[in-house]
Amino acid sequence: KTDAGLYTCDIGTDVAKSKVSVQEKPTEVTKQLEDKTSAVGQDISLSCELSKPDLSIRWYKDGKAIRKSQKYDLHQEGTRAILIIHDSTVKDS
Repeated sequence: KTDAGLYTCDIGTDVAKSKVSVQEKPTEVTKQLEDKTSAVGQDISLSCELSKPDLSIRWYKDGKAIRKSQKYDLHQEGTRAILIIHDSTVKDS
């Protein structure tokens, strides 16, 4: 059920009208990614918090899209988006 619509106040001899529209708040990152330093061969986990759960998230490295693979694990837990970089190398910097 939506709250948007045309509302009226009718007193018999006159009517007042109001059109109501309700807009969703924009989605925001509520907790930023943190810089990480790791030894070669370690798994690195990056995560950020979002203002809404179950959003469509895209991860990028240097402007190139990251896809789920043996190297990268991407998942979400509620409002948390997580990227795991497996078996890190110097090239992952």
